[in-house]
Amino acid sequence: MRSDDNDTSESVQCVQPQCHEFDANVLFNEHGLKPFFATDSRIKAGGGSQDSSFEKYGEKWNVTLYYQDSGIEHPGDETRDGTPFDLDEMREFRVKVQAADDDAGQRSFNAHLSPRWPGMQSVNGNDISPPKGFGDGVNVRISGSNIHFGRYLDLTQSAFESVGVNEWYFYNPEDSTLIDAERYVRIYENRSGPIHGRAGPIAGLAHLLENDRQGFRKLVQNDDDEQGRNLPGYYHTVTLGPRRISETFPAHELPKEIKHYYAREALSLPKSNPLRHPKLGVSYQKSKWDGKVGLDDLDELIYELDQTLHSILYDSELALQDGDGSGPFRSDDYFQADDVQYPDDHIISLDLTEIRQEQDSIVIRHLADGGFSPVEWESLQALVTDGGTLSSGDIADTTGRHVDSVRRALDRLGDMVEKEYGRVSLRSNHIADLVHDAVKEAKESTRRAVEAGAKAIQASRRGVDEATSALVAWAANWDVDLSAGEYVEIDFGKMDIDDLSEARAEIRQILREGLDRWEAAGKDTSRYMGGSFTAVVTYDKYPDASYLNRTRTARLSGSIGLRIDT
Repeated sequence: MRSDDNDTSESVQCVQPQCHEFDANVLFNEHGLKPFFATDSRIKAGGGSQDSSFEKYGEKWNVTLYYQDSGIEHPGDETRDGTPFDLDEMREFRVKVQAADDDAGQRSFNAHLSPRWPGMQSVNGNDISPPKGFGDGVNVRISGSNIHFGRYLDLTQSAFESVGVNEWYFYNPEDSTLIDAERYVRIYENRSGPIHGRAGPIAGLAHLLENDRQGFRKLVQNDDDEQGRNLPGYYHTVTLGPRRISETFPAHELPKEIKHYYAREALSLPKSNPLRHPKLGVSYQKSKWDGKVGLDDLDELIYELDQTLHSILYDSELALQDGDGSGPFRSDDYFQADDVQYPDDHIISLDLTEIRQEQDSIVIRHLADGGFSPVEWESLQALVTDGGTLSSGDIADTTGRHVDSVRRALDRLGDMVEKEYGRVSLRSNHIADLVHDAVKEAKESTRRAVEAGAKAIQASRRGVDEATSALVAWAANWDVDLSAGEYVEIDFGKMDIDDLSEARAEIRQILREGLDRWEAAGKDTSRYMGGSFTAVVTYDKYPDASYLNRTRTARLSGSIGLRIDT
């Protein structure tokens, strides 16, 4: 849980993210349709628009009031609630507000004012009524960027006041709904790779925390800009719904998008330009759940966004502070890379390695407990092949098994699968990969064992001695073609061993076993010792430091003779 903001006895220093995109609907009904009629009057007085300015928060803001055609059906002489409606045509109004000292125009917002009344419909006949019991009033859609979220309502009030519409019309919102809200930091391009890399948190969160089709998952990994130029990390984003985000952040429920992205023109700019360097942003996504966040929830929203962002940095092993400027952060016109204090429990370890190991253990446990029954194998294969959610009946149809047998098999699979409303899916993509590999390896092991036994029997029937028969079986087990090429070539494929030195030792042992059988069979030793081997090993680089656990992949290769002699 979040610590009390007033408790500063223990804290951690982190760079302060900048408020970026913001989008919210704010409803007012205290004064009915008066704000709408007053704005219409000011538009007509200005011949279609009004220009003004005001000062707030120690700076000047430029304002333009204008109108647009409306898609709302005219209510007639009065609204359903009895408010007289004397306007001949339907219009909606906009107030554009921009910081006067911002030449780029990126520190600005637009407030879109439209009327609301019970029974309101669009010109196409769609119902756009306000909430039940709201009555007559107005909706203000506020969309902006690079302004602190908590200032938008205050600035909106002052902007309307500056063009002659009373600001107190907008003092007491009846309701508010945030649609989008992003906080970001900018990072030097040569430091941000761990965020968007293959083993980084963006890919890791999508891969480990979301099952195939349940809940919401969106992973985008685009390394080419709009002109087709390659820029690693150009647009990498993962969006997780509330169900999955809480698996990593137990106190969180808000759906979020986490993204690493560059400006469209980034590759055309010199590295001295801040826009040449990428942003790491975390944004709230209203469209991904049925809940709601309003203006009263801004403090908690900001804290949750910041906590997510800082935890992503931590998982990427990047500094959380800019300090004396040696940190990974690149200031720009809006983000200043200032360090501030957060509660001591602010950083949450994503524990992606722990989650991966937990999911590994689920599969390993089932294999260790005697493996899977034929029905279990076939059910798992059906789920992997389909890539998502099936019913017991679907699996029965696919496998040709009785549906009751499938149900019992799914029950035995337990925490490898998730079942809801008669549908079943694998718990995560990672488990799907593990199952796929297990199925593949099981088939391959069976093939090798059968082949090895068959070749040994054939050799025996041909009168071949026991030593040669043993060599034939060993070669079949490791997929070695005894008759191909001048020298032996051995490909061990993928090997999952926690420690790299253990992998080297195991490979050396297998090679020595092969040499023993080669020599016992009376074959030319130079042909074996002059051969080569390859293997791809996945291992834990920091097995003794849980907070640094990082899975690495190494390709081992070389001369068989040199490896044996080492």
